[in-house]
Amino acid sequence: MKNDSIVFGGGCFWCTEAVFQMFKGVTKTTPGYAGGTAKNPNYERVCTGETGHAEVLQIEYNTEVISLEQLLKVFFKMHDPTSLNRQENDVGTQYRSIILYNNDEQKKTIDKFIWQAKKEYDKPIVTEVKKLDKFYAAEEHHKDYYKRNPLQPYCMFVTRPKVNMIKKEFNIK
Repeated sequence: MKNDSIVFGGGCFWCTEAVFQMFKGVTKTTPGYAGGTAKNPNYERVCTGETGHAEVLQIEYNTEVISLEQLLKVFFKMHDPTSLNRQENDVGTQYRSIILYNNDEQKKTIDKFIWQAKKEYDKPIVTEVKKLDKFYAAEEHHKDYYKRNPLQPYCMFVTRPKVNMIKKEFNIK
């Protein structure tokens, strides 16, 4: 088994985690913060926009089961990569579209994917792509949030429709 990891930010990390947990080959998901400059950010500080961090999800995956290209397809389907600093009602730099890669091979795959994806959108793709500097795991209560809180209003009205759309799009039972 060959494991790898990638970090995606595409709005609220509760939604991102709920989506990627459905895929075979995804072995671990960790909500967190990355892409900013402040040391040891927490949810309250990240929400102010002052840390420069985005809400992100670190995804560990088995490359023999799911490829980075497949993960990118899901990522680009689950959020709007043409929306700057917002996803639906979540507004701010912490909700920006961002991919944080670990090595040059991943960057080449990401760049090629985005170049090919451009023709599918009427507006420019604004997804930030940069090398992962530091990942900070979010507070424990954010882990598995959707699984633990399916009746919470945000989960019912934002996360669940996104999960259902991805299930349909990728034929997940």
